[in-house]
Amino acid sequence: MKAVITVTGKDAMGIIAKVSNQCAVSGANIIDISQSVLKDYFAMIMLVDIDKLTINFTDFVDQMSALGKASGLVIQTMHEEIFQAMHTI
Repeated sequence: MKAVITVTGKDAMGIIAKVSNQCAVSGANIIDISQSVLKDYFAMIMLVDIDKLTINFTDFVDQMSALGKASGLVIQTMHEEIFQAMHTI
């Protein structure tokens, strides 16, 4: 199973490191990552494998969101199936 993580906010040093670290601590393996900085704004999308999560998915979503709030970012985590359903006509 996979999940899509989006991160947006004001650019700052260490954003990728913080998000990657939280993924590693929770057992999510990063499959792909794309990030851009537009002037002072940071945007990133990650695809992660969640088959080996050490916590349940809902707790992972909450932890990522809390990391975002603590860092002045918006971090949203969606199960791949939900992401696909949202983008299918």
